[in-house]
Amino acid sequence: MYDEKMRAVAREAMASGASLNAISKRLGVSRSALREWRDDPEPRSGSCPRCSSGALDRASYAHLLGWYLGDGCLSEHRRKVYALRIACDDKYPRLIDEVAAVVIAIHPSRPVHRVQAVGYTSVVSYWKHWPCLFPQHGAGPKHGRRIELVDWQREIVAEHPELLLRGLFNSDGCRAANWATRMVGGVTKRYEYPRYQFSNESADIMRLCQETLSLLDIPWRMPRRNALSVAQKAGVARLDEFIGPKT
Repeated sequence: MYDEKMRAVAREAMASGASLNAISKRLGVSRSALREWRDDPEPRSGSCPRCSSGALDRASYAHLLGWYLGDGCLSEHRRKVYALRIACDDKYPRLIDEVAAVVIAIHPSRPVHRVQAVGYTSVVSYWKHWPCLFPQHGAGPKHGRRIELVDWQREIVAEHPELLLRGLFNSDGCRAANWATRMVGGVTKRYEYPRYQFSNESADIMRLCQETLSLLDIPWRMPRRNALSVAQKAGVARLDEFIGPKT
C-alpha cells in the first residue's frame, strides 16, 4: 500500500508529462497503480457544492474565480476527471502559495500539485466537479468565446468583490510606477505616481473587471481596448487595501 505522499509525487510527475514507465522505474510503483491514480484521482469523499451537498467557501471561490479567469484553465482527463491549472509566474513565490491555499480551501480533500515549467509554475488540482464550479469552461482560449457569470457566481462576486479583483489583478495585472511631466514656473518637472493596470484580451472578462471596480466606486479608464488603468490617488489607495504589489 502506497501512502498519500507517494501518490502526490507520482501524480505531479504525470502532470508534468513524464511517462508511466519512467515514473515506475524512478519511484518503484507499478504501472497499473500509476494508471489507476492517473485515471481516477477523485477522492472517495468530498461532495460538489453545486450538484451535491458539499459546502462552498464563497470568499475563497471569489478569489479563485479571479485567478481562473486570468491565468486558469480546465483540461479533461479520463473518466471525466478534470485538471484545474493556474499558471503562476515564478518571480512571485508568495502568490504561488496563495493560489495553492485558495484551491485547497475549495477542494480540501485532495492534494494540490505544483508543476514546474519554463518561467512559471502550474498549480494543479484534479476533480470531476471543476466544470460545475467554472461553467465558463469551453474549448479554445477565453477571448475566443463568450464569458458570462451565472446568477450564483454573480451573487458571490457581489458579496466579495475585493477578492475577485485580487485574483484578476494578481494574475493579469500589476501595480507599477507611472510618470508624467508638468510645466511649473517655466520648468518641466517629472512626477511619479503608482497605478494599477489590468490587461486581458477577453472583452467579457474586461467588462467584469470594470463592473466590479465600479461596484466599489473605484474610478478606472481604458488607455487601450485590452488594458484598464486605475491611476487616481483614491482608487489606488483603495486597491492597496486588498491587493498591493506582487512582491
